[in-house]
Amino acid sequence: MQDNTPATWHLRGTGYEFCNCDFGCGCNFGGFPNSKDGSCRALVGMRFAAGACGDVDLAGLTCAAILSWPKAIHEGHGKCVFMVEPATTEAQIGALAQIFSGQLGGMPWQILGTTFEVVGLEKATMTIEGEGVKSTFRVEGIAEGRGDSFKNPVTGEEHHATVELPDGFIWTRGQCGSGTFTAKAQSLDLSFAGTNWILYDFNWSNRDATAAA
Repeated sequence: MQDNTPATWHLRGTGYEFCNCDFGCGCNFGGFPNSKDGSCRALVGMRFAAGACGDVDLAGLTCAAILSWPKAIHEGHGKCVFMVEPATTEAQIGALAQIFSGQLGGMPWQILGTTFEVVGLEKATMTIEGEGVKSTFRVEGIAEGRGDSFKNPVTGEEHHATVELPDGFIWTRGQCGSGTFTAKAQSLDLSFAGTNWILYDFNWSNRDATAAA
């Protein structure tokens, strides 16, 4: 008898999320962007401290995505250019494609993966510089997200903010700051300054879903 149970996967690491929302990102609080035009456009980087999909090892990989939805994420019609480093194997790319498209179940991708179409794959070297909210995530020749702390408008002193989302399905605790990012690949061309940026740790998996299958 053929076993149709999806491959088990898990990913644990750090996320670097730059988007065109005002600070805090309305999507996280009310489900709708608080950007100037109501769209959701983002550069998201991910570095995996640990991870696997079936027997494919994903630990140590860095990848990223340029994402663009015309309205709220849950309303769909988004486009995505996915980016991996040159050393990423075809088996690893295939595993990530199944995870991020939601084919294997597991949060958050069983929801997010249904809202966008992948319009391209790019291979480029990725670097992360700095620490905390002053991190910079760079995809050589394609994209750069540069984070900074908030500044007190009166004194100019640094102002730090952390958001707790106990029921968040992408992240539950994020360090928030002011971000500037550019990203251009395939049909997507984004450039925003002084908008939302969040640094977070994630621990995603479909283990509960496969156990229930």
